[in-house]
This record gives sequence, C-alpha cells and structure tokens, in this order.
Amino acid sequence: MLEIFNNAISNDVKTTIAYANADTLNKVYEDPSLKEIYNSFDHIHPDGIGVYLASKYLFGANGLRERFTGSDFYHKLTEKSLKKKYTWFFFGHTENELVKIRSRYPGLIIKGIQEGYDFNNEEVIEKINNSDPDIIIIGLSSPIQEKWMYLNRDKIKFRVMLSVGDGIKVFSGDKKRGPEFMRKSGLEWLVRVAADPANNFKRYFLGIPKFIKRIII
Repeated sequence: MLEIFNNAISNDVKTTIAYANADTLNKVYEDPSLKEIYNSFDHIHPDGIGVYLASKYLFGANGLRERFTGSDFYHKLTEKSLKKKYTWFFFGHTENELVKIRSRYPGLIIKGIQEGYDFNNEEVIEKINNSDPDIIIIGLSSPIQEKWMYLNRDKIKFRVMLSVGDGIKVFSGDKKRGPEFMRKSGLEWLVRVAADPANNFKRYFLGIPKFIKRIII
C-alpha cells in the first residue's frame, strides 16, 4: 500500500482506493450499482478479520497472507508522509475532529479540511483543487463516500484518493481500539459495539451472520 501511494505521488498519477470489509461487501451484495462503483477504483484493500477469514475459507492457501486493517495502516502512512512531505486534504466527519488531526500531527502538511455533514459539493471541489493535495482522505461513511469519489474524481486534482469511513478518527486519535489480544483474535469489533451500540449493533450482530451465510453459500 505504501508503494502504491509513493508511485502515484512520484509519477503524478491519479489513484483511487477504497476498502472492503464485511459491512461494505454486504452493501455491495444488496445494491448491484455499488459493484460497478467498486470495480472502477484502482485498488480495493481488504479491511478486517472478516474478509481475511473469508479469503482463507474460499481460497485456502491462496487467500490473504495476513490480516489488514486501515487502523494499522494509517499510522504507517502518516509516518511515511512526514518523511516524504506528502500533502493532505481531509474531507469528512466534523470540523472539530479534523482540527484534532492538525494538533496530533503538527508536521503533517494539511492543505485543507472540510467537514462532511453540511457542505456544498461545488465549493468542496473548488476548495480541494485550490489546495492541490497529494492525498485526499474521504470519511463520509459507506457507501456515500464511494459514490462521491466515483462521481467527482474526474473533477478534482489529487494523486491518491482514499476512502476511510469512520477511520478518520484514527488520524485524530479518537477511535477506540481493543487490547492487543482482541485485535489478534478478531474480536476488536466488540469494542466498537460497546462504545457505540446504537450505530454498531445492526452492522455487527446482524451484518456478520449475513456475511458468513453469503460466503458459505
């Protein structure tokens, strides 16, 4: 993933990246139009234990070599960016959340921020183009962010556009993660449910059984 970013930025080539976890794949299954959108992106990174285990069940030794999470990757990306002087634009969540990213990474070159709950689309596009960032982080929740990327990428100046959903809180430091043993055992999602049951109960307790059934059948 780091090499993908480096190549896109070094060669000034537009690259779009989305993530696939159990929840987003459930949404793709239920909305066929999303399949076209996801297939149009340059890269899809497999996010989380569910996709990792599904790949092993479906493809055995040819499945994913290791579990991949955005929460682990985003820290590596910011470290790389600090060294390489990559420029950023954050779009999504609240302005308060985005301001925290500036405080947490004072050396990160953040050319602009835009909250994601109340915005004018044309103004956002103009704002991004005026800043001309290397990396755009989109955190509008799925599938809103993927649809936005699909509809607007040709109008925008960037090198890498990455959808992160609620992962934007990883950058701000506000995303609660479970202890190491829960991460390794694939139970980190229980921490998210406990922290925000209203928004996460349906996603996990109803979504995970649906995902497992679809993989098995």
